[in-house]
Amino acid sequence: MKVWLDGSVLDADGARISVRDHGLTVGDGVFETMKVTGGVPFAMTRHLTRLRESAARLGLAAPDDSDLRKAADELLAAHLPGHVGRLRITVTGGDGPAGTERGTAGPTVLLVAGPASHWPGSAALATVPWARNERSAVAGAKTTSYAENVVALAYAKERRAAEALFLDTRDHLCEGTGSNVFVVVDGRLLTPALSSGCLAGVTRALMIEWSGAVEAELDVTVLDEATEVFITSSTRDVQPVHAVDGRTYAVDGPVTLEAVATFAERSGADQDP
Repeated sequence: MKVWLDGSVLDADGARISVRDHGLTVGDGVFETMKVTGGVPFAMTRHLTRLRESAARLGLAAPDDSDLRKAADELLAAHLPGHVGRLRITVTGGDGPAGTERGTAGPTVLLVAGPASHWPGSAALATVPWARNERSAVAGAKTTSYAENVVALAYAKERRAAEALFLDTRDHLCEGTGSNVFVVVDGRLLTPALSSGCLAGVTRALMIEWSGAVEAELDVTVLDEATEVFITSSTRDVQPVHAVDGRTYAVDGPVTLEAVATFAERSGADQDP
């Protein structure tokens, strides 16, 4: 396995990051994960834009898009064709002091390629008892501080659910640990507004553009009214949801089926929409 680290393609086993790197010691970093089809990262322009925005929120200096594209090309070229299904770009605060104050060494930039994720035809969700803080300093940023998500996903798995579901501090529907959520109410496709603190997912944005889904502040009771639910992410595209906390939903409902078909068609026609 090869990785790209601070300017070079290396064997993963030989790559080294400082034990003082702030991405390791305090979770000071941002990242993007995108699917790779036919050796080409999907929606890379959107992902790089969000990476810059997340980095700016943390005060990190993200590399130029052109440099990251070149790094991705070099890394993907080092793998056999068809052997890569996903690409992750991580930018951290770099080598720093023992505390939370950032050092002066500059960022660490790491790209890792790997196999595609394989998701089942539908998923069950479990609402977790912890809230997303929509007023957090990093709300909506894609940071490497994922401990909250790790705990939430473990909670969901213990309840035989594939993904966790967060509410915000006002008990409004928010997001999953690595996904955005959509609900169908009276035939209308709705998704939580960014004011909930959810991540502005790339697949979420494309689904809104391509399907006409409406962003809204959704009270948790919307789960009782919904007839269809699905989640989206950069590696799962559109995944129907068959249950949330015991409530059941139609995985073959008309809105969900249209969303799946529309995303497959539009994403297949343009690798960088």
